[in-house]
Amino acid sequence: MATAAAAAAILLRRRASLSSSPSPSPSPTPRFSSSLARLCDRIRITPIRFRSMASASADPFQKIQIQRDDTEGAPGIVVLQEWWGVDFEIKNHAVHISNLGQGYRALIPDLYRGKVGLDVAEAQHLMEGLDWQGAVKDIGASVNWLKANGSPKVGVTGYCMGGALSIASAVLVPEVDAVVAFYGVPSPELADPPQAKAPIQAHFGELDSFVGFSDVTAAKSLEEKLKNSSVPYEVHIYPGCAHAFMNSSPDGLKRRKSMGMNDENPDAINLAWSRFSSWMGRFLSS
Repeated sequence: MATAAAAAAILLRRRASLSSSPSPSPSPTPRFSSSLARLCDRIRITPIRFRSMASASADPFQKIQIQRDDTEGAPGIVVLQEWWGVDFEIKNHAVHISNLGQGYRALIPDLYRGKVGLDVAEAQHLMEGLDWQGAVKDIGASVNWLKANGSPKVGVTGYCMGGALSIASAVLVPEVDAVVAFYGVPSPELADPPQAKAPIQAHFGELDSFVGFSDVTAAKSLEEKLKNSSVPYEVHIYPGCAHAFMNSSPDGLKRRKSMGMNDENPDAINLAWSRFSSWMGRFLSS
């Protein structure tokens, strides 16, 4: 499908994927809270270099090639990146998601078209240059591609920037069947949560300091807005957890600590995954 091919994507090996396309010119788009922009001024980070997505043969992801296996007919989940881009941690999440329950077809749209932030300044630059409306179209194309290629129902999940976009997809992409968002809400210019058309579950850390975007005030505000929607919703706040608390790999923990986030709470992570699995299982089962 031509529209699906417009979304650059990565899909787990043994599952189908979309080919990449040239990035559109950036357009004025909603920005994150100014507290994210101030992050560069508050911290200093030793750049963490990521290996190329196309380098290692052991990489469990493939581009372009389309393959089929016994996941044909399984529900799909579009997994949306943090502001870093398609890096090791979003791949870790996609692998985990693909193995939940009876199995999902996990698809990662590459919203930055192959670019990955190597430090906070680069990530901020990439995020600020993102065409947010175009990203929503990429999500819609990814959902439609999964449905056209064997998934009867498709959910969307995302983290940080991807969390905000996942909520936006519940409002703006009618083909989405369920959403789970982690620590991020869209600006009102992008999407209005009371207009959501798909069930939304959202997760936030009690210690998250990104004011207006993913802090407790933003979480409670989202919950109040969803009360005025016509869809099922849940908003969960995890005590003792800061931003990006789901990132638990050694490299992810190192990066979080370099940003001043020293919390480690495996019980909260396990609880969030359990809630994620129950929510997606409830709304994506045939």
